[in-house]
Parts: sequence; structure tokens; C-alpha cells
Amino acid sequence: MTPMHDYRLSQLDQLEAESIHIFREVAAEFEKPVLLFSGGKDSIVMLRLAEKAFYPARVPFPVMQVDTGFDFPEVLQTRDHWVERLGLRMIVASVDQAIADGIVVDDGKTSRNRLQIGTLLHAIEEHGFTAAFGGGRRDEEKARAKERVYSHRDEFGQWDPKMQRPELWSLYNGRISGGEHMRIFPLSNWTELDIWHYIHREKIEIPSIYFAHKREIVERDGMLLSAGDHLTLKSGETVEERLVRFRTVGDMTLTGCVDSAAATTGEIIDEIAIARVTERGATRGDDRFSEAAMEDRKKEGYF
Repeated sequence: MTPMHDYRLSQLDQLEAESIHIFREVAAEFEKPVLLFSGGKDSIVMLRLAEKAFYPARVPFPVMQVDTGFDFPEVLQTRDHWVERLGLRMIVASVDQAIADGIVVDDGKTSRNRLQIGTLLHAIEEHGFTAAFGGGRRDEEKARAKERVYSHRDEFGQWDPKMQRPELWSLYNGRISGGEHMRIFPLSNWTELDIWHYIHREKIEIPSIYFAHKREIVERDGMLLSAGDHLTLKSGETVEERLVRFRTVGDMTLTGCVDSAAATTGEIIDEIAIARVTERGATRGDDRFSEAAMEDRKKEGYF
């Protein structure tokens, strides 16, 4: 008797196929796409999917990082390894340079994450990009759950959650007028756990700070922030060394870590499987300013 073969795709294979389809659709439909690449786990998985989508050819668009000036050195090092290995053109949109050029204003109160908005919009306009891939996932935060895969931005780079286009049967409407652009989210249907399963399966290089390590930290407002010259201690705060890891990476002054002994991808998967708080909810200070902090930033043009 001929053995039966199961040709059904696994969940990861289905997610991978969907993301690859999105990359190919955008490359065929838009004149000048760019991939927003921070060097964090989600953007690295996104770049890995783009690599697969166009193999054996090179990825047919550049990558761009919006540099806050306070990014983790380990993340920047991994970013550079990926760019060099794939032979990509990388654009760095610097918040510091945007401040120097008068594109954004540093009033001493506004976070570098919010200053990224004007920096990003200026870079998109300057280079004439018509589509920008982002690594946002719907499980991260409630505002991101409102996104479509193709997220329309008007001529001012702003997002209106009430003007989202339907995406029935995975059909995407990429029509834009002059000055407008699309944000594209190939990881929309992925979860944090899916990301880690994929990193584990594909043996993907990611920054070392995602794994447990000893670090000097400061506890502030229920978050564990990395100590250093970038962080001014407040009254009563002390520096202590703890075994920690990061679930997400961003501006060092606002991105917290968590107590963890997970030193391998397998151990991280076990840890995430029982987590009850998303990585942004647990470790991103810029999402704690208000209930609608992320949505407000997204309306202004944030990732």
C-alpha cells in the first residue's frame, strides 16, 4: 500500500509563505520600497523573510534605521552584520542630525522615540519612498491590532485608523496619490511566540541582549532600565547587577529588561509561552504615558 503523505503546511510555514507573498507583491507594485531595520528580533525576522522571498537574487530595496542616538551597541553590531552579509544599501536616519538640521526640535522633555516620527517622515520624503516595511505585529499593542497589512499614510505621513482599506481574500489595495505612501506589515499575523519559534528553527542571528546576561540596572516605575551614562539617576535610585534579558529593544533610556535566566532560544520559548504581558507592555516606557500613547504616535507617523 502506498504511504499517505501529509502536504499540509505547519503554522510557521503558513506564516512564512504569507509574508513572502507580501514582500513579492510590494516589490512588484511599488516603485520605491524600503525596509525599516532596527536590528531587533522582529526586523531581523522580516529581513530573513525578504532574503528568502528574492533568493538567489539580492533583496531589491534598501534598509533604513531611524537612529535615536541611544541605541544598544549590541543591536547596532548585529544590524551591521546582516547588512554586510546580504550586501544591502543601508540608510541611517539620525535623530541627532535631524535636531541639528532643525527638522525636529529637542525641547529636553520629548522622548527620542517621539522625535523619531519627524526624522522618519523626513527621510521617507527625502528619498521618495512609496512603501516602508515595518516589523509591527498585531499582538504587541492594541493600536497595532487596528492595522491592516497595507497601512495607508496621507501626504503628511499620518495614519487614520478609521480609513483603513479592506483586505478580503488577502487582496491588497496599494493605490496611492502623490506624496502618500504605504506602511507594510508582513508580520501582522505573527505573535511573539511565533517569532521565537522561527528564530529557533532558522538559527537566526539576533543581538546577544535578548539572552540572559548580567547587567547593571536601575529600577524605575516598575521597569528595569540599563544603567550607564545615558541614564541620570533620580533621588533614591541605586544601581545593582542582576541576571536579565531584553524582550524588545529600542531607546536605551526607555526600554526595560526583565529578570530571566533564559540563555537559549528554547528556554526563551518556554518563558514566553507562559507570559501574560506583551513585550511592549512589560518593557517599553514610551507606551506608558497614556492609554492611547501608541495610537497617538502612530497617527502622527510612527512605525
